[in-house]
Amino acid sequence: MIHLKKITVRRGTKVLLEDADLDLFDRQKVGIIGPNGVGKSSLFQCLLRTLSVDKGEIEIPTDCQLAHIKQELPTTEQNAVDYALLGDAIYAQRKAELDASEDSHDGIAIAHAHTNFAEIDGYSAPARAAKILIGLGFQQEQLTAPVNSFSGGWRMRLNLAQVLLSRADILLLDEPTNHLDLEGIIWLGDWIRTAECMVLVISHDREFLDEVTTHIVQFKDQKLKKYTGNYSTFEREYTQQLAIQQAAFTKQQKHRAHLQNFIDRFGAKATKAKQANSRKKILEKMVEIAPIHDETPFSFEFSDNICGVNPMLTLDHATVGYDHKPILRDINFSLRDGDRIGLLGLNGAGKSTLIKLLANQLPIINGIYQASSKIKIGYFAQHQLDLLDPQASIMTQFRRLDDKVGEKQARSFLGGFDFTGNRVFENIGNFSGGEKSRLVLAFLVWQKPNLLLLDEPTNHLDMEMREALMMALQNFQGAMILVSHDRYLLNCLVDEYWLVDDGKVNRFEGYLDDYRLWLKDRESKLQSSKSKPVAKNQPKIDPAQSEKKIEKHEQKLAKLQNELAEIEIALANPELYHTPQSRELTQLQQKSAQLKIQVAALEQEILKIIEDEC
Repeated sequence: MIHLKKITVRRGTKVLLEDADLDLFDRQKVGIIGPNGVGKSSLFQCLLRTLSVDKGEIEIPTDCQLAHIKQELPTTEQNAVDYALLGDAIYAQRKAELDASEDSHDGIAIAHAHTNFAEIDGYSAPARAAKILIGLGFQQEQLTAPVNSFSGGWRMRLNLAQVLLSRADILLLDEPTNHLDLEGIIWLGDWIRTAECMVLVISHDREFLDEVTTHIVQFKDQKLKKYTGNYSTFEREYTQQLAIQQAAFTKQQKHRAHLQNFIDRFGAKATKAKQANSRKKILEKMVEIAPIHDETPFSFEFSDNICGVNPMLTLDHATVGYDHKPILRDINFSLRDGDRIGLLGLNGAGKSTLIKLLANQLPIINGIYQASSKIKIGYFAQHQLDLLDPQASIMTQFRRLDDKVGEKQARSFLGGFDFTGNRVFENIGNFSGGEKSRLVLAFLVWQKPNLLLLDEPTNHLDMEMREALMMALQNFQGAMILVSHDRYLLNCLVDEYWLVDDGKVNRFEGYLDDYRLWLKDRESKLQSSKSKPVAKNQPKIDPAQSEKKIEKHEQKLAKLQNELAEIEIALANPELYHTPQSRELTQLQQKSAQLKIQVAALEQEILKIIEDEC
């Protein structure tokens, strides 16, 4: 379905791919992996034909439709559902035709438009859009809210919803989990696994890749290597390849050294010159095996800075919120040295609010907040990226944090976060989101905290930096509270979980798999309690009256369906079509369209009565 033949792709002077080949087929779920800047997004642009390859060919069937996540934030007063439905080009086209036909009052055109609209399940499209938006974290009342009322992250979710509604043959998802919470990621994983199309996904979330992928494509040495299986399968196979390559490299180096030694010893001797020259030719023709080296450019660790006082921090019947409006109430929480706690909860439940309170960034409304004087808090949140001075260099910003640090010491420390050479003198405003995240983390490590409060620390970080951060956090000796949608990070670091839900904070009895079950149970209970509440001044519905009403509607429905069946029989008569623009044909088609609308309306009314009874 997608065939790349010896393609070469350059960005400026940088070669991203050189003579790379790749074959992908229908319904495969493919994870695209590699460090930031290696060319993953550029590959998507080549597939979309917005970036030309410098050499080689990309073959995709001409009738194959591709869809990708728009990176531009939408600005429109359309509501969320209508905007999401723009991703379904066929629906948009048929809906426009239907609206135009009804405006024309042409019965034949209306009948054809309704038939065409029904063929693509157009009437159920808004419900499909609503289901996807709710899966991505939108609340019911937000579905009719204008797009302009949402923040940037939520608008990116709307762009993702368009792709999921697109009916495309190939979906190109570039970091789709970046703006999702844990619940949204779990839902998206379930959706991708059952999608009846090819999905290519760029992600640094290994748990997500494990759940959704059937194949992995690795960017390596300007080539594309395809592996069958999910990320864990790839990791095992790749590690084995590295071990084999290292053994082959060691063996070859010994062989080369032996040949070179013979050449050096006997090259000048007439009696051995022929043999030496023969060995020299062997050495020249030998294809050199590359040595294995540690690819990660990151090397850092947290210093040991033990608090030594327990409890480190206590909340006693604490209430917190904004503008004196409570978000979380009656919190009883005690943190001890060495605790490793993960916070769970739906988007908007108050996890970040709790982190801000613990970081002493948000005043308490009621209750007691008590912290040891020996606590040194390291607080990370995404909004801190915006607090960096875009006009300042890394070195300038570093010296504002610590005016005693020397250039040599600063360079050595920053090098562990891959800020090397003259990069330390570049303006921060030119950096990517991932680079800014690394810089904020570097400043946090430098301050030697003994309590880490981390709110989504892996956003924008590639897999290598995530791995380095995870290793550093594993060796961290202090206490840690973590909010993250990176399940691999949570599984590796967290010893216990607390659930933020319904304005409360309570210990969660279980782990991430149990939380997934909790989410499903919560959704099930929500669905079962969706019966329409009876208004205070409205009398309860009389079941006998409802039954009478349903019976009356069903009688009318049967009559309409019989009438529609008779018309369908009449329309099947071939003689009707012998006379161009037959008046009888036009009348029958108009009547058929009207009856179909009436039948649909009656069916909806019957369903509504049944729902009101429940």
